[in-house]
Amino acid sequence: MSLPEDFNERVWGLLKKIPCGKVTAYKEIAIALGNPRSARAVGNACNSNPDAPKVPCHRVVKSNGLLGGYSKGISRKAGLLKSEGIEIKNNRIKNFGKVLFSYGRKKG
Repeated sequence: MSLPEDFNERVWGLLKKIPCGKVTAYKEIAIALGNPRSARAVGNACNSNPDAPKVPCHRVVKSNGLLGGYSKGISRKAGLLKSEGIEIKNNRIKNFGKVLFSYGRKKG
């Protein structure tokens, strides 16, 4: 799959739109970019984010509510999310549907 050169910048721009107290999924970002199959590439862009946590890649999780990875360590990601009011149990977001941010796309 060939992605545009500015793919990372586009991902980072979408990261800035995730409100404090909300999370989104790698797949949600891929869909917002118009390429639903690029969730793994979204993860790579998050991993190479030079401005974390200012550009909040820690707010991106797996579509099943699991935390996923974080370049600064999973415990740091969990700590950042908890400090923003996100409840986590067993590395999974509690009430995932209620805190999911979806870029204006209708769910279901």
